[in-house]
Amino acid sequence: MTRIVPFVLSVALLAVSCSGSEQPAAVPVSSRIGANGWPMFRFDPTRSGTTGDATGHPELAWRFDTGDVVESSPAVVDGVLYIGTFGRRLHALDAASGAELWTFSVGGLLRASPTVVDGVVYFGADDDLFYAVDAVTGEERWRFALGRGGEQSSAAVSDGIVWFGAFDGNVYALDAVSGTEVWRFPTGGGILSSPLVLDDIIVIGSIDGNVYALDAATGAEVWRYPTGGPVLSSPATADGVVVFGSDDGRVHAVAADSGTPRWSVETAAPVFATPAIADGVVYVGSRDGSFLAIELASGRLLWSTELVEILSSAAVTGERVYVGSSDGHLYVLDRADGTTLTRLPVGDLVWTSPAVIDGWLFFGAHDDQVHAYRLDGRGSGGSGTTGKPEPSFREERAW
Repeated sequence: MTRIVPFVLSVALLAVSCSGSEQPAAVPVSSRIGANGWPMFRFDPTRSGTTGDATGHPELAWRFDTGDVVESSPAVVDGVLYIGTFGRRLHALDAASGAELWTFSVGGLLRASPTVVDGVVYFGADDDLFYAVDAVTGEERWRFALGRGGEQSSAAVSDGIVWFGAFDGNVYALDAVSGTEVWRFPTGGGILSSPLVLDDIIVIGSIDGNVYALDAATGAEVWRYPTGGPVLSSPATADGVVVFGSDDGRVHAVAADSGTPRWSVETAAPVFATPAIADGVVYVGSRDGSFLAIELASGRLLWSTELVEILSSAAVTGERVYVGSSDGHLYVLDRADGTTLTRLPVGDLVWTSPAVIDGWLFFGAHDDQVHAYRLDGRGSGGSGTTGKPEPSFREERAW
């Protein structure tokens, strides 16, 4: 059943009929989950995908029915979860209860993940626009028109600048407050890869098969690294090394300052997912279903686990790895050897990247739902805010 909520027209700097904030009756934010923040795709501007300890048994706390496919990954800041959907809406939900706080409507699908910095949510849509909206009210701050092509990557925000790539082939830098263009850099193909920020450079991949390092302030090219296929994976960095996947079926590692190759590891299919890096180990899945742990310094394979096609980028905690699969499950793996500890049943593709923060696990899926689990075993086990019944099969555990 379609949920109908009253709405008010947003007070925006640049408002048009196809977009705006829709606000249900006021719902108090019941917790401060994410006070320290999972504010963007892959947790931070280095795209590490790594957070603190979370080792408890996952127990369902709530599920929210968005009404359409969810490929956007969640951001969680100050008790609020932000996520986009194919239903052309950005949703803001109370992270503890799943209650809807507001929605913002756009003119195209929302695949990219929102970024939340200094009280503003930044995101792009398939309507060839990039938006900034107020994180509390959902009111529009500004919008920026892009070239034709639709999809954009998830933004990185730092020092008052917003960086992202778009399917028009350009990397953009915008002023975070005004939305004014600072610079743009043309690549030879569309961009789904999301930029990482490292000191005074950003690094981003392109469907033209290259990974580019650009001066963060000017957009000047610092180096480029050619791969053997389109680069849809977003780069991650640690210890002076940048790691990314490519449709050439390899995981590549290069020197962050020069783009000099360090190593590559071959898989049997394109690598769409973004690597997570924790304690000198790279964790990444391939579309062949293999999930790998690779030593960052040497490229030595530490272990491999066979799942089903993986497009989800993993979240890593002290002892666990959380990753979605095309077989309709969210997997919890042991970091030490890749053993499957838990399979959380979803029933449809899980291509989003999970967020793990403050003892909670959040992710979306092609079942139209946003899923929230407590990792301390205190979830309700209930059906969440929409009344959708529980899956008929229980999670499998090996605790």
